[in-house]
Amino acid sequence: MENRIYRIGGLILLSMLNLSSPVSRATEPVHLIFDTDLGNDCDDALAMGVIHSLQSRGECELLAVTCTKDHPLASKFADAINTFYGRGEIPIGVCNSGVTPHEGKFNVLAKQVDVFPSDLGGDQDRIDAVKLLRQTLAKQPDGQTVIVQVGFSTNLANLIQSKPDEISSLSGMELVKEKVRLISIMAGGFAHLTSEKGLAGAHKEYNVIKDLESAKRLAGQWPTEIIWSGFEIGKSLPYPHQSILQDYDYAERHPLPEAYTLYNPPPHDRPTWDLTSVLIAVRPDHEYFKLSSPGEVTVEDSGVTTFAEKPDGRDRYLILDEDQKTRITEALTLLSSQPPM
Repeated sequence: MENRIYRIGGLILLSMLNLSSPVSRATEPVHLIFDTDLGNDCDDALAMGVIHSLQSRGECELLAVTCTKDHPLASKFADAINTFYGRGEIPIGVCNSGVTPHEGKFNVLAKQVDVFPSDLGGDQDRIDAVKLLRQTLAKQPDGQTVIVQVGFSTNLANLIQSKPDEISSLSGMELVKEKVRLISIMAGGFAHLTSEKGLAGAHKEYNVIKDLESAKRLAGQWPTEIIWSGFEIGKSLPYPHQSILQDYDYAERHPLPEAYTLYNPPPHDRPTWDLTSVLIAVRPDHEYFKLSSPGEVTVEDSGVTTFAEKPDGRDRYLILDEDQKTRITEALTLLSSQPPM
């Protein structure tokens, strides 16, 4: 017990030191929207923990969460996580796409309102994701918003097709051009670009193929910079299950390790797919990853993502720097397990 108290005290002290450091105060926090299919995998939940820890350190501000998992418990669990971190006022948007409408292995935690409270009620509290995206972007300074998309492309593909309305006189495409600086997206796969198998060995990534038409529209029409974290990146950076067993015990009940365990219990080490997209979005200058040359990503009818170099290209994809693997894993582990402030 004594060691546990010292360890928890050390985590809290570390958080306080990080919050008071000149580095965390010197730069403007990243204005962040998180678009997620929370419930289809546990890395979405861990990524939310990373976001909240980065916000506590003054590095980002979570403006809104939009869900591409089409089940009421997905949005309710997102709100429960925000509430756990003391930010239950962050608005949640939902879609009505019919993509993965099942409950999900761990969104059942949202039913435990006495443990994980949420003030998100029934249909009257379900804000349409495109409406929330338009509302959020319309209020932001020009060129400042970063969107992290770690689920399907449903919401963002619908956003760029939206028409002017009472929220904004701009179309969705115009609003994105004016307000969004970058999408950091967990989608696709790019290992085949350097593989002897070439396209024959290309991975048809889940986030792409589950709503293929939206992914094709996003890749074909999105007007601002996109950084792609392919399937191979998170797979090469497994989250250490020892952290799930040890690093969250400052709370009697914690939504992140419980979501992880319900999805696939330790000693399973789950890939950190979604966490990597958050990390590069908020800390682009930390040299965790290398970036490809600029180019153009295309989502093929088969679901494969291809890349063609172009000097003025919109897209770049992450390349894992083997020398940084331990550092990246440590950063993701420390951030996701940091106690709420």
